[in-house]
Amino acid sequence: MSGILTSVSTRDVEMRPFKKWVPWIVPMIVVANVVLFVITMYVNNCPKYSFSCFPQFLGRFSFQPLKENPLFGPSSATLQKMGALEINMVVHQHQVWRLISSTWLHAGVVHVLANMLSLIFIGLRLEQEFGFVKIGLLYIISGFGASILSALFLQSTISVGASGALFGLLGAMLSELLTNWTIYANKVAALVTLVLIILINLAVGILPHVDNFAHIGGFITGFLLGFVLLIRPQFGWVSQKHYIPGNGSQSVKPKHKPYQYALWIVGALLLTVGITVGLVLVLRGASGNEYCSWCHYLTCFPTSKWSCKPQQVFCESTEIGNKLNLTCINNGRTQLYPVINDDSYRVQQLCSQL
Repeated sequence: MSGILTSVSTRDVEMRPFKKWVPWIVPMIVVANVVLFVITMYVNNCPKYSFSCFPQFLGRFSFQPLKENPLFGPSSATLQKMGALEINMVVHQHQVWRLISSTWLHAGVVHVLANMLSLIFIGLRLEQEFGFVKIGLLYIISGFGASILSALFLQSTISVGASGALFGLLGAMLSELLTNWTIYANKVAALVTLVLIILINLAVGILPHVDNFAHIGGFITGFLLGFVLLIRPQFGWVSQKHYIPGNGSQSVKPKHKPYQYALWIVGALLLTVGITVGLVLVLRGASGNEYCSWCHYLTCFPTSKWSCKPQQVFCESTEIGNKLNLTCINNGRTQLYPVINDDSYRVQQLCSQL
């Protein structure tokens, strides 16, 4: 759920000219994400449920207390209401749409800014070279693949964010470089740099509160989809279109190399099978952790500085007039809140603040 670290891309590699597109789908995606975050903050309405919102001059758009959400954003209950990925709702309430909606939501200002800046940096260049249809499909399908892997392994909390889709773009950049290998210059340097960037971003995902399964799922989906969508014709075939008959003999050049066709077929098969099997397992309520005892380390690696185990918090609640008095059993702290009507999830979130 973190922003993507980027410094260079395979777009920086010298490549022979192809048609350039005017990007518009990426800016639209950015606008949509920002608008949805503003709507989420409006629905959140922090002052209605808490006395510790800040800054107060923002009114109902003010943020949750930092102890509850250090990213300057809404409560988990609001994100859940807006469409966050929550496995029980997907499986038992058949809300499969959350696998898509969660990729358009963000946990806070820091979260949405980091992701949208990364999307602008990566996405604009890709759309300029491959067009809005391919990059739009790549973004959406990668986000879907990210949600599937997250739902299989991260089942104790909700998940939101576009990071999985962004990792899909990084994965597609890598597969595009590999499948179009013969038309690039400085290809080895570009490959090493791109792989290094990907590894650094995945390494950041082992920190607490980061959904690295979404990152991995999005990356794998985008990597396989890149072989299918971002295949380039060979330069010799392109140059034939500008050949003037009568200026000497010229052999017919194939549009693609045999290895490009092979990668296209393998990528399409693995992607189709992977998404189909993954979706079936999610809808059946399967947990990937039952089949992989060490996979949880991929999203959070415990150290002496932090723990990866979710902390259980219990509170006693009593109503005093139009106020709700919560007392944390773990530490004995007490706090008054406005009465919340039949919202046990929200009560649990307030309890976690004590």
